[in-house]
Amino acid sequence: MVTTTRLFDSVWSLAAALTVGGGGLLVGTVLVIVTQLTMVSAGIELTPFMLIVMSLILLQGIAFGGVALLYARFRGFGIDHFGVRVPSLREVAAIVLGYVLALGAAFTGAFLIQTIGVEAGSNQVTEIATQDPEVLLLLVPASFLLIGPGEELLFRGVVQNRIRESFGPVPGIALASAIFAAIHFVALTGGASARLVTIGILFFPSLVFGTAYELTDNLVVPALIHGTYNATLFTIAYIAFKLMEMNPDAMPSVLFF
Repeated sequence: MVTTTRLFDSVWSLAAALTVGGGGLLVGTVLVIVTQLTMVSAGIELTPFMLIVMSLILLQGIAFGGVALLYARFRGFGIDHFGVRVPSLREVAAIVLGYVLALGAAFTGAFLIQTIGVEAGSNQVTEIATQDPEVLLLLVPASFLLIGPGEELLFRGVVQNRIRESFGPVPGIALASAIFAAIHFVALTGGASARLVTIGILFFPSLVFGTAYELTDNLVVPALIHGTYNATLFTIAYIAFKLMEMNPDAMPSVLFF
């Protein structure tokens, strides 16, 4: 009976985590599509800048943040459940180390697939940036204000914590990282195999975010690591577009979260 109950609790925990994570993505996608269709029907031309702003606000902001907070309210948790506080000196050191490790993991993965010659998927942000590279400048502050906080709140604060309740910290980090990397499938272009390659790369920086959260119990830590990580890559991509005349397919856009 104990074993059966424990198995049920574990399955339920994982199912709940998948539902919340996938629900955030679904809600955000629906909001974006409905808003786009409404604006097009009204005769409004959607520029690359508008598309990025729309996605940031509706997906990372309203959908991810809203679903996470609704889940917390449903379970009777307050904001303190997620661990949100000003980082201590020790946590600042963790942010710096996590940032270095996340970038190192991502670039190592990208280097390996380029060396092997495996095709990887590309982020849709790259395609938008080819039309208007200035959108990348918008994404730098957005990495700290919306992308990092919104995604970490949902996938570390809710998904990782929920899995951890039944499976423990290590499986919680690994499974939440896998789920987080996998949801980027819809944000990538290319064939299924190429997208899976990119998801494989993204899994390792995600492990860094999850580990930082587990060790500090402060959601601000992975949010800042995540935001700095993305802001760095957006900056590199902008410089590449403006100064190097680089083929967009060769840029590190596949590493964006």
